[in-house]
Amino acid sequence: MFSKILIANRGEIAVRIIRACKEMGISTVAVYSEADRDTLHTALADEAICIGPAPARDSYLDPGRIISAALASKAAAIHPGYGFLSENAGFARLCRDNGIAFIGPESDEIERLSDKSAVKEAARMAGLPIIPGTGPLPSLSDALRAAEDIGYPVMLKACAGGGGKGIRPAYSSEELAAIWPVAEAESLAAFADRSLYLEKLIEGARHIEVQMVSDEQGHAVALGERDCSIQLHHQKLIEESPSPAVTEAQRAKLLGMCEEAIRRIGYTGIGTLEFLMDRSGSFWFMEMNVRLQVEHGVTEILTGIDLVKWQIRIAAGIPLSFSREDIIPRGAAAEVRINAEGAGRIKAVHIPGGPSVRFDTFIEPGTAITPYYDSLLGKLIACSATREELARKLRASLCELVVDGVPSNIGSQLGIISGEAFAGGSYDTSTMEAAR
Repeated sequence: MFSKILIANRGEIAVRIIRACKEMGISTVAVYSEADRDTLHTALADEAICIGPAPARDSYLDPGRIISAALASKAAAIHPGYGFLSENAGFARLCRDNGIAFIGPESDEIERLSDKSAVKEAARMAGLPIIPGTGPLPSLSDALRAAEDIGYPVMLKACAGGGGKGIRPAYSSEELAAIWPVAEAESLAAFADRSLYLEKLIEGARHIEVQMVSDEQGHAVALGERDCSIQLHHQKLIEESPSPAVTEAQRAKLLGMCEEAIRRIGYTGIGTLEFLMDRSGSFWFMEMNVRLQVEHGVTEILTGIDLVKWQIRIAAGIPLSFSREDIIPRGAAAEVRINAEGAGRIKAVHIPGGPSVRFDTFIEPGTAITPYYDSLLGKLIACSATREELARKLRASLCELVVDGVPSNIGSQLGIISGEAFAGGSYDTSTMEAAR
């Protein structure tokens, strides 16, 4: 096992990883930008090293600065968390070139499975049903021809996209022609890559992701699905498990299919397989995430499996000690993302409690919320014996949660949890857009 791990991230995920390391008896090194000098993750870690000014490109996204900090602190491994460099094949390669373990997949796996076209081909070869679509498109004329073959409506997507960015629907050739230059410019600005591809738009779909964990010995376990359909502008707001739209028979088939696919693909580590479920109940593979997900806590609280600890163990070569048959879900669980809606300084925080309620966060009185990074303040995660009881617990917890000093979306999230669509489990990926 690693004696010391550097966490190449910030905010709530850095705090989450540090706490897992402490429970495992592993020393931790935090890195921070000048804007994060006094944040919680720097105080909790055994060591903390400044890696540059506030802009992420000059600190958290600078591989050289992070490697220098790891070498200076004699860290044996680097945990990238999610976002930033977590899916950067070059960074993973740089870690290993410097004798530092990267807690995640091998660099060639990241490269292969982060390429939208390559991962779809790998998934198809592994037996997963693929959404009709294209690879990178050289020009608008190519896109127009492809769209006619696929059939409208279609989704125009950035090849380097992520986090819901770089996605635009088109319902006709005229609309596709109009959004093409806008999508190109948007992709170039967000990802420094203007390449785009097309995918069939499945309307009224559920966004279902399957949490996978696999070791170096070839064991793959599907830890259940999460329903991420409550989203706005392709940004997830609430995730729950199990999905109220998936039957037991569908679930058994889907999880078995995913385990077989991961074995065939040859993936090692923590990851998710992302699907759209259409109105007929068919699943269509979209993409794979080769990292820890923001919503990993839903699966943790439901199954009792600590995904962060297992991510570290797998990177150290330790085999899985459980199979899918060993997992007994504890009812129903969900995560509500609490986001800042402006900058400021936290004046007061009250975190709700009670059995099977947790709030993953980095904020405390005095924490500065700056415009430099993601707006996520914390994640309210809860579990109950039934979905009906879970909804009541989430409502009570949101009413109890206080974040004073910056505007947040607590009120709007309470409105969603209290609404008919969530209560009935009848929502899909378009529900939030239609409600606006």
